[in-house]
Amino acid sequence: MSALDWPGFGEISLAALLFLCLAAALAGAVDAVVGGGGLIQLPALLLIAPGGQPLYALATNKIAAVVGTASAVTTYARQTTVDWWSALPMALAALGGAVGGAAFAGALAPGVLNAVVLVALVGVGLYTWRKPELGVAETPRFTRGAQVGVMALGGGLIGFYDGLAGPGTGAFLVFLLVGVVGFAFLRASATAKIVNVATNLGALIYFIPAGKVLWGLGLVLAVCNVAGAVFGARLAVRRGSAFVRRVFLTVVVALVVSLGWKAAVG
Repeated sequence: MSALDWPGFGEISLAALLFLCLAAALAGAVDAVVGGGGLIQLPALLLIAPGGQPLYALATNKIAAVVGTASAVTTYARQTTVDWWSALPMALAALGGAVGGAAFAGALAPGVLNAVVLVALVGVGLYTWRKPELGVAETPRFTRGAQVGVMALGGGLIGFYDGLAGPGTGAFLVFLLVGVVGFAFLRASATAKIVNVATNLGALIYFIPAGKVLWGLGLVLAVCNVAGAVFGARLAVRRGSAFVRRVFLTVVVALVVSLGWKAAVG
């Protein structure tokens, strides 16, 4: 099928556009529940390669992701309790970290980063699997002020990692909030979405001036991502923390398999 000559679509075909729309909707649903939508949407964009360079795929992915994640935040805020006083400082720290991470994206060899992340994800998955009571109910571990500080510090570090285009950002955010701070999975997922909006915006602060965003494609994928995100957030609220925990473990396993495969094939 011939390539679309519409501006901002990177010369992709109509069939490729339909494929990317389906991937964006599925990614939005998964991402809204617990994070990990990048496992679906970004590989699909890299496979199609709009614009002919991977950087266009990375930048355009952020446009779709930030709109979809923001819609998930809206859905969570309407249907469950969101602690904005602790979420916003964490989000601001994560935004700053993401800008810094994007600036240092070329400073670390991808193989080294993938190896570190793979080990961390295995640890996160095993810890969560061996503690079935983790994240089922709220178990605060810090005073109010200390909690805000821990969340901001963790948000800044994970935001920096996300700016490096690293996989598993959503999983690390949720685990920080559940395993360290003591949130239940549902509340952790809602808070993680707010922080994810900030990290995506931080990356776009770098990508937009560089002219790497394919706006036509990004906005179409954003609409599809929103549809999936609203469905995923409503499903998470309806099914509760136990359901979010199961999805979390599934996403962690998928991330481990994906990174392990990349390491194995070099």
